[in-house]
Amino acid sequence: MNSADIEKIVKQIIGEMQGSGTASAPAKASGAIPKTARVAMLTSLEHFDVKEFPIPQLGDDDILVKVEGCGVCGTDAHEFKRDPFSLIPVALGHEGTGEIVAMGKNVKVDSAGKPLNIGDKVVTCMIFKDNPDITMYDLNKQNVGGADVYGLLPDDDIHLNGWFSDYLFVRGGSTIFNVSDLDLDSRILIEPAAVLVHAVERAKTTGILRFNSRVAVQGCGPIGLLCIAVLRTMGIENIVAVDGNEQRLAFAKEMGAEKSVNFKDHQGIEALTGAVENAFGGHLADFAFQCTGSPVAHANIYKFIRNGGGLCELGFFINGGDATINPHFDICSKEITTVGSWVYTLRDYATTFDFLKRAKAIGLPVQKLITHRFPLDQINEALKTNLAMQGLKIAIVNQ
Repeated sequence: MNSADIEKIVKQIIGEMQGSGTASAPAKASGAIPKTARVAMLTSLEHFDVKEFPIPQLGDDDILVKVEGCGVCGTDAHEFKRDPFSLIPVALGHEGTGEIVAMGKNVKVDSAGKPLNIGDKVVTCMIFKDNPDITMYDLNKQNVGGADVYGLLPDDDIHLNGWFSDYLFVRGGSTIFNVSDLDLDSRILIEPAAVLVHAVERAKTTGILRFNSRVAVQGCGPIGLLCIAVLRTMGIENIVAVDGNEQRLAFAKEMGAEKSVNFKDHQGIEALTGAVENAFGGHLADFAFQCTGSPVAHANIYKFIRNGGGLCELGFFINGGDATINPHFDICSKEITTVGSWVYTLRDYATTFDFLKRAKAIGLPVQKLITHRFPLDQINEALKTNLAMQGLKIAIVNQ
C-alpha cells in the first residue's frame, strides 16, 4: 500500500465521520434533511402565509437547527397587529428552541464554551454586530438591544430567519447555547425568563431588594408571573401580586406570591393603595416591579412604595405612551430609587438556565405558563389567541 492509498483511506474515514464524502463538508444528523423548509412569513397586517423555501448550503461557521417549538411574545403580537418596526415581510419568532441537525466544520463549542454536537438542543440569543461592548462576561454594559435577534431580522435570500418555521439557519457570529439538559417547555420559556432575570439583577443594583423585602409585582401576564418566580427562587417570600384578572392572580400564588390584590375591586388610587398596604400587613412595599406596559399602571405604582423604597420599570418594551406622575410626591419627597430594565445581556441569558432548574427543584409550576399550543399552519389563530389575552403563554410546537 503506497502513500496515495493511505491518504485516500484517511479522507474516506474522515468524510464518513462527518456524514459526507469530503472532509470539509458540514457535519449532519443521521436522519435525512429535506431540501426545503416551511416558514411562517408575516406578509401583511394580521396575516401569516406559510411559505416553503430551499434550505441554503451551510458555511463553515453556520448551524442548521430543526425547530421544536417557539413561544409567542408580545413583540410578535405588536408586529402582527401594527408592524411597528416596519419589517413586513418578515419571519418572526424569537423564543424558540430546537435540535442541531447540521453544522459547519468550524463549529465546536457554544457561546459559553460548552461542546456542541449533532443532536444537541439549543437556543439562540443575539447576532453580534461590530460592538466591543457586547461580550459574554460584561454584566450590564450592553443589553441585547444593541444586536440583531433571530425572529426580528429583515427578510433576505435565506428566509430561515425566525423560529416560526421548520428550520432555523444560524449564521456564523451568532450566539448559541447548548441547553440539552432542559425539557422543551423550559427551553421555550428561556427568552422571556431572561427578561426577568435581567430585571431582578437591575433591581439588586439599588441595594434595596433583599431576602426580607416586601415586594409588589404589578401585572400578572407571563412577564409578571415569571418575575414572581425569579424572586421566589432567590428566597424572597413576601410578594403581593396586583392585577385585574382573578385567574392570573390565582396562578401568581402558585408561582410564589403570598397575597394578591385585584385592582377591579377598588375604586380610585387611594383605595387600591390601601389594599396593597393591607396585603403587606399595614406596610407599603419596599420594592415594586411594574410589568404591565400601561401608563396608568406606571403612574399608580409609586403610591404602593414606601419612603426610601425602590422601583423597577420593565413593562414598556415599546412606546406605550406617556405616564402622568407628580415628581415631588412620587419620587423626590419619597426618595424612591428607580431603575429601568429592557431585555437582557448575554450573562443574564446563561443565568436563566440555572433559574429554570432551580424553579423546578423548589416546585414552582413554571411550565404551566404555556397554556396553548398550536402547529405551525395555525399560526394566525395562535396570534389572535394571544391578542385576545386568552390563556398565558401561547406557543407554536412542531410535531
